[in-house]
Amino acid sequence: MTIAPPRGLEERLRDTRARLASDIDLWVATSGSPDGVHLIPLSYLWDGTAFLISTPRTSVTGRNLLRDGRVRLSLGPTRDVVVVDGTAEAVDIADLGPAAVAALATRTGFDPSELDEPYQYFLIRPRRIQAWREANELRGRVLMRDGRWLG
Repeated sequence: MTIAPPRGLEERLRDTRARLASDIDLWVATSGSPDGVHLIPLSYLWDGTAFLISTPRTSVTGRNLLRDGRVRLSLGPTRDVVVVDGTAEAVDIADLGPAAVAALATRTGFDPSELDEPYQYFLIRPRRIQAWREANELRGRVLMRDGRWLG
């Protein structure tokens, strides 16, 4: 197996921003409840500064995020991963506005506002973003620190 040389910061930033804008699904890891740690795939909308997700209010993920807004997201395959540590804020559908709700539904092909089960929307603001492909990219994998892009 031939391993590509490690990417520089600018290339990694460009690749990571492209993935955030183009992917539709990610893994959401939460904790903070008697139910313990929970991992689930969800669809999202990235607006350039925050992720918008929606999940049933009564789900383990929904309850965890309502109790403790700390969250870890993961995008991409194991050998081209982006890991995001962030803070989730519960947002009412009325506060989001119809444009954001429609954008999430259009992007993901799923509109939770049409369901009888109450869904909660969350804005997740990244605090740290890491990206790497192989072990040779572990050095320099932090691309965002304290909510600010490096470079």
